Formats: sequence, C-alpha cells, structure tokens
Amino acid sequence: MLTAQEALERLKQGNQRFVKGETTHPKLLSHQERAEMAEDQNPFAIILGCSDSRVPAEMVFDQGLGDLFVIRVAGNIVAPSQVGSVEFAAERYDCAVVVVLGHSHCGAIQATINALNNPDQEPSMNLMSIVNRVRPSVEILMQTELKNDVKKLSKHAVRSNVFASVNQLRHGSAVLESLIAKGKMIVVGAEYSLETGEVEFLDF
Repeated sequence: MLTAQEALERLKQGNQRFVKGETTHPKLLSHQERAEMAEDQNPFAIILGCSDSRVPAEMVFDQGLGDLFVIRVAGNIVAPSQVGSVEFAAERYDCAVVVVLGHSHCGAIQATINALNNPDQEPSMNLMSIVNRVRPSVEILMQTELKNDVKKLSKHAVRSNVFASVNQLRHGSAVLESLIAKGKMIVVGAEYSLETGEVEFLDF
C-alpha cells in the first residue's frame, strides 16, 4: 500500500518514461498471471479522466493491468456515478490518491463553448447533460477578455474544469471528505498535453 506521495511519484515517473519513449509495460501478463489476477485487483491510484481516445491513462502513466482504477467520461466531469466509483475504489482498495486528468484540445470543452456561443443550436439532451456540468467552468471565463480568443479560452477552460471536478470530489462526498480529513487520501488535478505526452500536475 503506497502513501499518496509515493503513488504520485510513481505516476510522475511513469509519465516521464512515456514522454521519453522508454515505457516498460510492467505487466505484460502470461495466461496464468491473468488468471491469477482475475481473483482480485490492487490498484494504487484512481484516475478520473476524459473518454478521449488519445488519453489512455495506463499508457500515459506507463502502468499495467491492475495498477490503476480508471474512470473515463467526456470532459472528466463529476456526476453521482463518478463519485460513487471513486468512493468504491477508495474504500475497497485503499487508494490514497485521486487524479482528475484533463487534457489539451478537449472536445467536451469545445462542445460547451459552441453551445454557449450558439444557444439556438443545442446539442442532444444527453450531450447537454455533459455540457451543463462543464458550463460553469467556461461561463466564468467568457466574462473576461478570453471570450475574444477561442484558443486561449479553451486552454484556460480545461484547467478551470479540472479544478471544478477536483473541488466536487473534495467537497461533494462525505466518504471522500472523511478520508481526506484523516489524511488517508488526496485529490489532485492534472493536465495532459496531446502534443508532448507530458502530464502537468496542477496546484490548487
């Protein structure tokens, strides 16, 4: 069982290997090893990331089967099912760190910007359920000079949205609040660069 700082360091080292093209793929398992793993799992970190096909958490952090408990949803948003998934992993597997992983050029961010700029062209009801969770992070920025530069707006909105999800996990669950208060868990934000492959951990 790793401490939060040990888990973070393991993620950072894995990402450095990924960026350098020196991945080790620690768990390319044989048939027997896979069968043994079927009985149980022991992830050391929880990753709440985006569904984007270019951001597979296990590859980004150079981890293998069973190492990460990964929750993926467009826009790395926090809804009740995501909170429940984090609570489950935190209690069941004693994961000491949760990383909310946003990324550059996020489609959910762009969809939200488009919806706000074109209120008469609303996306489907289901997509709007995602847009509405991202909306507060974008709306506040659209009240600044960033509204005149979509590229900069999108970049800042990615981090604003990560911060919102981190905040919701830290303060939107009695289970997680208790673990954090006892020093058994930390929730951190991070941004993955599609261009470089590097994960920047954000200080909130």
